[in-house]
Amino acid sequence: MVRMLPGPKSLLSKTLCSILIACATSSDSYCHGRANTWRLQQAVVKETCTNMTDQPCVELFFLFLKGENITFIAKVEAKDLLRKPNVKWFKGKWMDLASKAGKHLQLKESFERHTKPSNFGENISNLTMDSVPPFFWCDEASLTLLPQFYFATVREIKQQEEEPEVDVWELLKNANPSEYEKIAFQYGITDLRGMLKRLKRMRREVKKSAAFSKGLDPAYQVDKGGKVRFMVELADPTVELKWYKNGQEIRPSAKYIFEHKGNQRILFINNCTVADDARYYVTAGDEKCSTELFVRDPPILVTKGLEDTNTYVGERVELSCEVSEDDANVKWFKNGVELTNEPRSRYRIKVEGKKHTLIIEEAAKNDNATYSVMTTGGQSEAKLSVDLRPLKISLALEDQTVRLGQEIHLKCEISENVSGKWYKNGQLVEASDRVKIYHKGRIHRFIIASSAVDDEGEYMFVPDSGSPITNLIISPCSDPPRLHLDGLGEDNTVTVVAGSKLRLEIPITGEPTPKVMWSKGDKVHYSGRIRAETYPDSSCLVIDTAEREDSGPFRITLKNEAGEDTALINIKVVDVPDPPQAPNVTEVGEDWCTMTWEPPANDGGSPILGYFIERKKKQSSRWMRLNFELCKETTFEPKKMIEGVAYEVRVFAVNAIGISKPSMPSKAFVPLAVTSPPTLLAVDGVTDTSVTMKWRPPDHIGAAGLDGYVVEYCFEGTDEWIVANPELTDKTKFTINGLPTGSKILVRVKAVNAAGASEPRYHPQPILVKEVIEPPKIRLPRHLKETYTRRVGETVNLVIPFQGKPRAKVSWKKNGAPIDKNQINIRNTENDTIIFIRKAERSHSGQYDMRVKVENLEDKATIDIQIVDRPGPPEVVMIEDVWGENVNLSWKPPKDDGNAAITGYTIQKADKKSMEWFTVIEHYHRTSATINELVIGNEYYFRIFAENMCGLSEDATMTKESALIAKDGKIYKYPVYDDFDFSERPLFTQPLINTFAVAGYNATLNCSVRGNPKPKITWMKNKVIIMNDPRYRMFSNQGVCTLEIRKPSPYDGGTYTCRAVNELGEAEVDCKLEVKGKSFKSLQIKLSISQCNRRQLERLFHLFFMLKDQASLLFH
Repeated sequence: MVRMLPGPKSLLSKTLCSILIACATSSDSYCHGRANTWRLQQAVVKETCTNMTDQPCVELFFLFLKGENITFIAKVEAKDLLRKPNVKWFKGKWMDLASKAGKHLQLKESFERHTKPSNFGENISNLTMDSVPPFFWCDEASLTLLPQFYFATVREIKQQEEEPEVDVWELLKNANPSEYEKIAFQYGITDLRGMLKRLKRMRREVKKSAAFSKGLDPAYQVDKGGKVRFMVELADPTVELKWYKNGQEIRPSAKYIFEHKGNQRILFINNCTVADDARYYVTAGDEKCSTELFVRDPPILVTKGLEDTNTYVGERVELSCEVSEDDANVKWFKNGVELTNEPRSRYRIKVEGKKHTLIIEEAAKNDNATYSVMTTGGQSEAKLSVDLRPLKISLALEDQTVRLGQEIHLKCEISENVSGKWYKNGQLVEASDRVKIYHKGRIHRFIIASSAVDDEGEYMFVPDSGSPITNLIISPCSDPPRLHLDGLGEDNTVTVVAGSKLRLEIPITGEPTPKVMWSKGDKVHYSGRIRAETYPDSSCLVIDTAEREDSGPFRITLKNEAGEDTALINIKVVDVPDPPQAPNVTEVGEDWCTMTWEPPANDGGSPILGYFIERKKKQSSRWMRLNFELCKETTFEPKKMIEGVAYEVRVFAVNAIGISKPSMPSKAFVPLAVTSPPTLLAVDGVTDTSVTMKWRPPDHIGAAGLDGYVVEYCFEGTDEWIVANPELTDKTKFTINGLPTGSKILVRVKAVNAAGASEPRYHPQPILVKEVIEPPKIRLPRHLKETYTRRVGETVNLVIPFQGKPRAKVSWKKNGAPIDKNQINIRNTENDTIIFIRKAERSHSGQYDMRVKVENLEDKATIDIQIVDRPGPPEVVMIEDVWGENVNLSWKPPKDDGNAAITGYTIQKADKKSMEWFTVIEHYHRTSATINELVIGNEYYFRIFAENMCGLSEDATMTKESALIAKDGKIYKYPVYDDFDFSERPLFTQPLINTFAVAGYNATLNCSVRGNPKPKITWMKNKVIIMNDPRYRMFSNQGVCTLEIRKPSPYDGGTYTCRAVNELGEAEVDCKLEVKGKSFKSLQIKLSISQCNRRQLERLFHLFFMLKDQASLLFH
C-alpha cells in the first residue's frame, strides 16, 4: 500500500501519483510470464490518515515480487507553483533516504521548465520480504509510524523550515532522572553533574526584588559561536548596575557589550564558547538577580558512513566512519545493543581524530549482524557477513615408492578442520584391521602397515567440501642412500658468525633418488629463513641470517625404498657476548673508586678476551673510555676523577667476534675524601670522674663536608680504644664521663664525613683523672669598672665571666640587700654569670655586689648601675625686671633631675597675641638670664625647659605674668573693621562645549566654576552619576574641572553633565560628546583589471589591506 499525503489545497487537486513496478527476470504469475511495466494512473482517496494531517490522504495497495526491482514515481503538476517543489523521501519514521543512496538505492529528480513536473524516484534492488521496510513517505515534517504502509507527500516549500530549538534546561527539569544520560549524549552535555547542580539552584524560590521590575530568566541556552542577550528592567534607572560571571565582574569589551534603553539594562555576549558556560548575576545596590547560561556544542554529524563488509572466520575486521568533530562522543551498536570498550570485550573501539573504528580481531560466525554508529546529529549502519574460508591444501600428498612389506604412510593437511574420505583408483576405501585412517585437526593420515602388490595405484583424499588430493604409488627399486661427510671437520661441527649466511652442501647418493629431510629437534625445515634445498646429488642447508638460537645439532635423513641413512651435523653460531651486568662500586676515594662486575651470562660461543670500561658524569651524556688495553680481570680502579661530582661507570665484554653492547650503568657515586685531622686538641677541664676535651675543626674539609667527630680514649698501658660518644657530635668540645678517679687516659679525636673517618689527632700526654682546685677569680669587663648607665625602658644584659673550680658558687646583692628575683633575672653557669633586666626602671639603680666562692676561697666585685630619665621642669620662673627692649628672668632648678646631672636650660618666648613659641636660648647653664632685642609695644610670656643627658624635660615652667615692652609717647588706637562676607552660590564661569572625539584616543571635557564654600563637583553621563569607573578620571584644580575619558569607544558617546553643589545652591552645565571611529573619507576606486599590470595590482591590494577598515573599494 502507498499512502499519499496531500500538501496545500492548491496542490491537492493537481497531484497525481503513479507507481511503477518492473519485473526484470521472473516468470511469476504476477508478471504474466514476461517483464511488464504496471502503472496506476489514478489513486483512491480515503480519509483515514491519523497523527499526520487533518486533510484527506491517498492510500494505494500493492503486492511486490520477492527479489525484484521496485520503482516509485511521484509526479507533481506544478503549473501554478511559483518555484520548483522540494521533495524528500523517508523510510520508517526518521531515516532520510538521501543518506542511503548508493548501489541498492538511487534517487532521481527531473524538472521541466514549461510544465514544471518534478519526478523523484526510489529504486530498491533485490528486495526480500524480510527486509521490506514498514513504509516510505516523502515529506519535510516528522510523521507518526504506520506499520505495513507506504506513503508519500509532495508539498510546495516556500522557505526551509528550521528545526524548533530545544531548551535543554526545560528538558532536564521535566525529565525522569533515568533519562539524564540519554539527554546529555543527545545534546552534547559534557558536564552533566555540574548542569544538575545549577538546575537545583534554579529551582529555588526567587524572592520578589524591589530593585528589578523585571529580572533575568532562570536559564539561557545558546549554540557554540552564537550570541546571547541578557536583559533586566530597573525600578530606579539611577541605580548603579554591575554584571558578574562566576563572581568576577564583567568589563565592557568586544565580547561583552552593554546597552541602556530607558529602564532596560542589556548585556550581549558575542561568539559564545564553552568557557562562557557559567553562572551570571547582576547587582543593583544590595539586590542581586542571577541566571545560568548553557553553551551547547553543535550536533556531531556522520560525514562518512559505514560500509557493508564481507569477511572470513578468523580475519580482522575494521568498520570505520568519520564524524564532523575531533574526539566526538560516538556510540556503537550491534543489532541495536550498545557495544562498550571494555578490556575483556571482543570489540575494540579506536578513535583517531574524526575517524572512529570498531575492530574485531578474530571474526566468528556469531559476528554476523547489523552494526550501527550513532552521534548527536546522525547515524549510520552496515551489515557484516562472516563466512568460512575456502579450503586450501597446506601439505599435499606426494608420490611414493615403497618396498613390498614396508609401511605405506600417506599424509595431507588442509586449511580447515573438516572430515573427508579416501579413495583408491576411484573406489572408496574404508578403515579395517589392515588399513588405518586417522583424522586429527587439519591433518589426515592413511596407513597400511605391510604393503602388498595390490596396494599399488592412485590414492585420493576428498574433503567433505573442496577439491580431491591425489597420490600415486609405483613399484620399488633398490640402492640404499648414503651421506658423504668427508669434507666436514671434527665432530661434524660447522662454525658460522651470527648475522652471516650459511650454505652447507652435503653430497648424497642413492637410487631411486632418496628423499632428504633436515630437522632440528622436532622441527622439520623445508622453507623460510632456515630451509633445505635438494638436488639429485646433494642437499643444502641454508640459513639466511644466522642467529645465536640456531646453534645445535641438525639431523639430515635420507630415505628411499632401499633403506635410509642419517647423520648429526653440529652448527655452532658464534656472536659477540652478552653485555655484563651493571658493575658495583665497592670503594670510593678522593679521586678514585674500585669497581667489580660479573662476566656475561653468554660469551657468544667464543671465550671472553677482556673488558673495556667507560665512565661519565651523571648529568652528562658523553662516555669516556678508561682503558685502551683489555682488562683481563673483573675489577678495575678508575682514577683522576673530580671530588664531589657524581659519576657512573659501565663495562663492555670483548671476544674474538667483537665487542658486546654496554652493560647498564652503575649506581651513581661521588668521589669523596676524608678530612684532615682535627687541630689544637687540649684539655678543657678535669674532675674526679670526667675529662673535658676541646679542639679546633680540621684545616681541610673537602667536598664531602663534615658530619661530626668521634672521641676515643684508652687507659695508659693498654691498646684498647673506647668510643666515648656512640653518636657523632658536631661540637668541638666533649666531656668523657664515668672515669675512675686517679687513672690516666690517652685521648684522640677523629673527624667523620661521608667518605669515612680522618686520621686521629692524639693528645700528647696522658691525662690524670683528678680534680684540681682553682681559686675563684672574677674577670670584670672594663666597661663595668665605671658606672654603668642606661636610660629608662632600655634592656640591661651584663655578662661577667669568672673562673674557679670545682663548683664555684655565685651570689649577688643590691645595696647590701638580696636581689628581688621577680624584678631582676640572674643566670649562672660554670664560667660566667648574667644579670638581665628586660625593661629598666629608675628603681633598678644602685650598687650591685658579686661574690664567687670555691670552698674557703672567695672573690668580690662591685658594679654601679645608674638608670636615668629626662628631668622635671624648673620650679618657679619669675620676671625680675623689664627695661627698654630687655627682660631679666630667674628660676630655680627642678626637684627631679632624672637621676642625672642637669646639663642646661632652654628658654622660649611667645607673643601674647599669637602665643607661638620661639626658642631664644639653648643649653644655658645658669638659673638667671636676660632676654634682649624684644619688639617695643609687644607683650611676652616666657617658659623654660630643664635638660640632662637624656634630653629636655617633658614639660616647661611658664611665667605667670607677661612682660610688656612699653613705648614712650601717645598710645595708638587700632581701627575696627567689619569682616567681609565671601559666601557665594556655585556659578560656572566657563561652560562645557560639545566635543567630537576619535575612538581609541583619550578625550577631555573642561569647565570652570566658582563658589564659597567650595562646591562639590559631580560628573554624570546621560543623567547617571559616574562612580568607580576606571575608564574615567576627574580633576579639580583652582576651580577648573576636568573629566578625562580613556580611549573612548562609540559606546561612550552621549550627554555629559557637570554639577556643582554647596550650602547656598547648585548649578549644572552639560555638553554632547560624539565618538567617531578611526576612519578616512570613503574611498572608492574604480578600476579595470585588464588595464593593470602585476605591479599595479600588488600596490592596489596593499593599499586595500591598509585601508580595509576605513575605505570601501569598488572593482569593475
